[in-house]
Amino acid sequence: MDDHLPEPAPTSPTAVRLTSYGRDDQNEILGDGADPFGVADTGLTWLPKQEHFGVRADGRLVAHAGLLRVPVSIGGVETEVIGVGGVAVAPDQRGRGLARTVLAAALAHARTMGPRHALLFCRPPLVALYERLGWRTLDQEVYVQQPTGPVLMPLRTMWKPLAPDPEGAEDAEAPVEPTEPVEPVESMGPVGEVRLLSLPM
Repeated sequence: MDDHLPEPAPTSPTAVRLTSYGRDDQNEILGDGADPFGVADTGLTWLPKQEHFGVRADGRLVAHAGLLRVPVSIGGVETEVIGVGGVAVAPDQRGRGLARTVLAAALAHARTMGPRHALLFCRPPLVALYERLGWRTLDQEVYVQQPTGPVLMPLRTMWKPLAPDPEGAEDAEAPVEPTEPVEPVESMGPVGEVRLLSLPM
C-alpha cells in the first residue's frame, strides 16, 4: 500500500497590486542590464508609472505592468487615456502566460480609473504578442512630449478599449468620473493628429 499522498496540482499564477515598484524590483525581473526594455536607442525620456501590478513565483517578482493616466489630443480634442508601460516578464518565466495574467489585472483596475481607452508603446517584435492579448495597432503617426518639445514616437502605438468589467473583478478605490465623451479612439485615424501631451509612459 502506497502511503504517499499525490503531489498537489500546480496553482495558476495570480497577479496582485503592488504597494511600490522601483529599480530593484525591475532588476529582480529583468536583471540589471543597461537597456532591459531595448528602447535606449530611441533617446526618449519616460514617465514613471503610478499604479503597479505584479506576479510572484516562489517569493520572487517575475512579471510587472504599470499604469498612469495621461493626457492626449485626438484631432485637437483633449481627453485622457490610461497609459500602460513597464510590462516585463522574467526571461526564464516566459511562455507561461504571465504577460496575459499581469495585464489582465492591470486593465481590470484601469477600468475603475475613468478613461475609456488604454494606450501603450512597444517595439515592433512585440506587436504580435499584444495583438494576441486583444490590443490593436494604431496605424498613424503619434507625437509625444519630450523635454525639448514634441517628437514623433519611433515605437509602435497600441490601444485597447476599456469596456466595463462584467465580473466586477477589481474592487479598488471609488472610480474616478469619466472625462467628457469625445471621439473614441477607434476613430483616431480619421479624426486627425494624435498627440500624447506628456512624456511617454
